[in-house]
Amino acid sequence: MPDPGLTLDGVVIRREGRTLVNISDHVAPGEVLTVMGPSGSGKSTLLSYIIGTLDAGFAAQGQVKLNGTDITDLAPEARHVGILFQDDLLFPHLSVGENLAFGLRASIKGRAERKRKIDAALEDIGLAGFAARDPDTLSGGQKARVSLMRMLLSGPKALLLDEPFSRLDTERRDKIRELVFAQARANGLPVLLVTHDHADADAAGGRVHRLD
Repeated sequence: MPDPGLTLDGVVIRREGRTLVNISDHVAPGEVLTVMGPSGSGKSTLLSYIIGTLDAGFAAQGQVKLNGTDITDLAPEARHVGILFQDDLLFPHLSVGENLAFGLRASIKGRAERKRKIDAALEDIGLAGFAARDPDTLSGGQKARVSLMRMLLSGPKALLLDEPFSRLDTERRDKIRELVFAQARANGLPVLLVTHDHADADAAGGRVHRLD
């Protein structure tokens, strides 16, 4: 039986002969691996390699496996890896509900069933009744919750976090961290968090890999 979760097998990323990333690790479903380092150390570069968008200026080797399947050479959309960034990246011309609908899997058919899924998702993140709202009317924390749920509705098999808490104030940051990690556990998703904030690593509660 293949190991469920996200496996980084001998992943080495270099630029102009300098090694930025050298990591081998396995992240089980519901577990969080934190990768820490200062700006420019290669944290986001590692995420780009995992999701298949690494710039051609980098030299990379090593396998990325998801639930035992090698996804290293697959197209980004075929990898089933979700990612959250610092910015919420909600579509400003769509309502909150329409933003969530964008994330729904194509296998969910029918207007009534799709609406039911969206309403349930909003209930799940404490935003019941917000479907018709304009994203510009939401607070930073509310936008972060909608971004998280839109990504989860797409049915990812792993979750990458690219410092998604850094723009939030302290109170919102704590709440959103708790929500993200709780949703990851509930959905059985392996999580790779990159951050320079020790508080993020402490909240994640898992192992920490440092990039120097």
